[in-house]
Amino acid sequence: MPTFAVKYFYSASPEHLAEVRPIHREWLADRLADGTLLASGPMVDSSSALLIWKFDSLKGLAELLDHDPIDIAGCIGERVIEEWNPLFGPWS
Repeated sequence: MPTFAVKYFYSASPEHLAEVRPIHREWLADRLADGTLLASGPMVDSSSALLIWKFDSLKGLAELLDHDPIDIAGCIGERVIEEWNPLFGPWS
């Protein structure tokens, strides 16, 4: 199954992000439990986040991400999905 790196670039205010973040993290926890999400977290020095996924297809992952509460709330200005080939580490 392919591995994908997803980057969210947030366009919402910090206050709006803080309001939506709890339901976004709950949604992510469900994806972690079902094994599709491998890791996620905010970038340190930018208003963005990195998410690592195992998913059957890019199209299917994009459709799933459309249901992320943080996207539904209009917090994401840009979403970039790229297939990733981890050569070393726990996901190789």
